[in-house]
Amino acid sequence: MSEMIAERQRTYSFGGGRADGASGLRNLLGGKGANLAEMSLLGLPVPPGFTITTETCNHYYAAGRRMPEGLSEEAGKALEALETLTGKRFGDPSNPLLVSVRSGARASMPGMMDTVLNLGLGDASVEGLAARSGDRRFAWDSYRRFIQMYSHVVLGVSHDAFEHALEVYKDERDFRNDLDLGHEDWTEIVAQFQDIVLRRTGQPFPQDPRTQLWGAIEAVFRSWMNDRAIFYRKLHDIPESWGTAVTVQAMVFGNMGLKSATGVAFTRNPSTGENAIYGEFLINAQGEDVVAGLRTPNAISRAARAQLGGREPSMEEAMPVAFAELSAIAARLERHYRDMQDIEFTIEEGTLFMLQTRNGKRTTPAALRIAVDMVGEGLITRDEAILRIDAKALDQMLHPTISPNYKRDVLAIGLPASPGAAVGEVVFDPDEAATLAADGKAVILVRVDTAPEDIHGMHAARAIVTARGGMTSHAAVVARGMGRACVCGASGLRIDEAAGQFSIGGRVVRKGEIISVDGSTGQVLAGAAQLVQPELSGPFGALMGWADERRRLRVRANAETPADARMARDFGAEGIGLCRTEHMFFDHERVAFVREMILADSLADRNKALAKLLPVQRGDFEALFEIMGTRPVTIRLLDPPLHEFLPHGEKDIAAVAEATGLPASALMARAGELHESNPMLGHRGCRLGITFPEIYDMQARAIFEAAGAVAARTGFMPNVEIMIPLVSAKKELDILKANVSRVADECRVATGQEIPFSVGTMIELPRAALRAGDIALAAEFFSFGTNDLTQTTLGMSRDDARFLKIYADLGIYDKDPFQTLDQDGVGDLMRIALERGKAARPVLKTGICGEHGGDPATISFCEEIGLDYVSCSPFRVPIARLAAAQAAILREK
Repeated sequence: MSEMIAERQRTYSFGGGRADGASGLRNLLGGKGANLAEMSLLGLPVPPGFTITTETCNHYYAAGRRMPEGLSEEAGKALEALETLTGKRFGDPSNPLLVSVRSGARASMPGMMDTVLNLGLGDASVEGLAARSGDRRFAWDSYRRFIQMYSHVVLGVSHDAFEHALEVYKDERDFRNDLDLGHEDWTEIVAQFQDIVLRRTGQPFPQDPRTQLWGAIEAVFRSWMNDRAIFYRKLHDIPESWGTAVTVQAMVFGNMGLKSATGVAFTRNPSTGENAIYGEFLINAQGEDVVAGLRTPNAISRAARAQLGGREPSMEEAMPVAFAELSAIAARLERHYRDMQDIEFTIEEGTLFMLQTRNGKRTTPAALRIAVDMVGEGLITRDEAILRIDAKALDQMLHPTISPNYKRDVLAIGLPASPGAAVGEVVFDPDEAATLAADGKAVILVRVDTAPEDIHGMHAARAIVTARGGMTSHAAVVARGMGRACVCGASGLRIDEAAGQFSIGGRVVRKGEIISVDGSTGQVLAGAAQLVQPELSGPFGALMGWADERRRLRVRANAETPADARMARDFGAEGIGLCRTEHMFFDHERVAFVREMILADSLADRNKALAKLLPVQRGDFEALFEIMGTRPVTIRLLDPPLHEFLPHGEKDIAAVAEATGLPASALMARAGELHESNPMLGHRGCRLGITFPEIYDMQARAIFEAAGAVAARTGFMPNVEIMIPLVSAKKELDILKANVSRVADECRVATGQEIPFSVGTMIELPRAALRAGDIALAAEFFSFGTNDLTQTTLGMSRDDARFLKIYADLGIYDKDPFQTLDQDGVGDLMRIALERGKAARPVLKTGICGEHGGDPATISFCEEIGLDYVSCSPFRVPIARLAAAQAAILREK
């Protein structure tokens, strides 16, 4: 049917078992509109409506925030069709059609854009709704909700102004919650709300439903460019050009009494992945009460209620017929979409309606379990399972949990909204959380509840705690998507943000004090808990095994300590792609030997100092070789300029002079001699090896002696690769490779052992990339050092590029080039180097060892150009393994 739609059609209707669109039109109708159309075609109980396309949103912005011509007429026809399907009239005071107006981009952005419910109500139509429903309280409650939501979203009146008026009204009458208010109360509240609108805007609240409708539609389009939506898009790499659709849908009411309800359900547990329907509902409520955390909801299933210790009956117990129907629809939707679904529903006087379905947000552990289980159930293939996991999100699996032996001092218990554990200082304000986190502090954001405007603070926090809300509240959904530990609905928590403290059970915790959060149990603890690393097995192991079978790229790790090497090996690294030997020299004892070597006046004195470094360097390499077995270990010889090892302040120089017995004046003079205006491009890398060959000789000797010792002790021969840094000309590599070979021969003569090894170089200068054909005649492998290659190609220091955020905002660079490889610039140099290097040496081994090696987008590029391996930090090894498999699968498609 969709193929027959005119090219410029801007509204797509659905309902009554028919639809203009379908799930395949997600880019045009957004996820919400496409799935509502699909559910209609499936014959599910969907309230009718129509969707205005994402193209219309883009037109709106391209035209200077003006609606396109003809949209009003087209939407008017869709509204007439909606009236026919419902038997109600828009603006009819006796039989009013009320609608919701919701956003819906092609990618789910929960809570980031605006929604208006109960639109169409006015002073006259509220009486008609009261008469037809037979429930004046329901009608006036719906009206006050509409005024509050519309005024905030469309008219720009603060939500807090209405909340304050309502709280004052309840306090004066000793009402504990909204359910205590009758229709007379809501009538009075509506009058107060209308007075707030008049005072704040200078205009009375609009009564014409068409004025209301177009105000709401434009507000939803405007919300595509609000601060929280922009932040969320950047966080999740969602292009601005996608735009949002707007869905106008006939209202159904979950707040019509005890036979009505509203809720959110997941076809599987979004925290654990368990194959059981999971969710929450509220009797006599509207959807925002659940999603916004305004009331703490109840569990859908009997089993979940028992598990969470809920006292109120579950939906399965309170509304068994509707629960059975919902369960059957949920199972059908999961089979249809072949993925876990997040469903919004409303029950109006016993009748179930489906308001939305979408692929559900889930924690990474849940995503892994669901993907692996669905392969076992025959719903998806192994390749599909691999592609469904966000490689970057595997980082969530690598975060610590609280040690089982730790004695817990429990402050509060809430709902386990997002698993994991964290320790940090208490903050109450999202802006402060972001500021403190930027200064390197670990913070825990504690709020009554969260709103979409808080997203920057939530992202900055290590964990989130809220006093209100449930497992599907804004805080819970966003925290799970970010991989943050989260506890919601911590009842009894009293937060006084003005005083900078929270209290519970007579205990007071102030801003800046340390607490711990266990998102898996829902506990908030006093003090800093002992954290332990998780075990990676079960679904994680199964999926990573499938990924290893599918990937072509090998994955190594950047490591120079035994702890890092063990971690890398345990995470599945197939070798060390970068051992930065200078990191081994900064130990307190060793740096004294390095300083002695730097300050030596003669070659003989320098060699004496190097002789002290030789055994400790040899021990370092022995440890790495033993841990890695026969896996390759690429050791980069000393790279940074020598002045980095010298103290520079007078106090530091005096301390070093006292410790070493060297005169402070000599230290200061030598530091002055070694000072460079631009050390990044100065006396470093292979230039050190050429001007001070004895340094590289010592390192090479330590490598060969360590390899020989490990071979003699274990029976296996280490796989040694020696990498010369910062080469820009073949002659540099010729000289240093000859020196390394000479040392190898000396070791062979001394020990009688032949140590196999290879010598290669880092390609980290543009000239090296351009002259790769020459360099490859001497190099047995290339490793692209993309940290420095990016700096030297862009002429930009990664430590000083504070302007990059402005560049990203202006679209000069799509992404930070130090986090995701600049494929157009740096990537082109890599292509040139590969082409010329392979032409000169067809068996040339090639890899990447910059921090880009753990970035999925960069790994995809490495697969595209045909590198042999990537190397990254140990914690990113699982990410790289999965991303490499995904790149290989996608390349075949």
